[in-house]
Amino acid sequence: MNDQRRLVFETLERMQIPYEWEEHPAVYTMEDLQRLGLFQKGEIPKNLFLRDASGKRHFLVTVAHRQTVDTTWLRAQIGCSRLSFGSEERLQRCLRLTPGSVGPFGLLNDPSLSVEFFCDRSLMELPRIGVHPNDNTAMVWIDPRDLERVVTADGHSLHFLNWEEP
Repeated sequence: MNDQRRLVFETLERMQIPYEWEEHPAVYTMEDLQRLGLFQKGEIPKNLFLRDASGKRHFLVTVAHRQTVDTTWLRAQIGCSRLSFGSEERLQRCLRLTPGSVGPFGLLNDPSLSVEFFCDRSLMELPRIGVHPNDNTAMVWIDPRDLERVVTADGHSLHFLNWEEP
């Protein structure tokens, strides 16, 4: 088991949070997940690692997989300048993750709290969601309220997005 995955499982066990997990071939897109049939087990949100125009603010945005993200609307909700995707180098520096492995558990790698977390409020109404354990070859199935406990335990704030038609 790699160190990234180990950190997630050790955190879940220490916090006594129930979860299920399974391994799968490496995935990089939502289409890859669909081909594997993983959506039959529950919602798997998409995760976006973004930065503002100055590169001083970084964001992890987690939304339902079918949600279209209008960046103009999103930047108004976040309260920032123009948004763009963070580079692979920024992703590695901020969350110590590689493309395809981005997800809320990446915040465990951000002790400086430099990445702001925004989540689709509708995900919190689901009985469970699937997220990568910082590794795109496995899926952790967890109650979204327990996921909130994990990402806020170290001081990260969770900001909710209420999607409306832009």
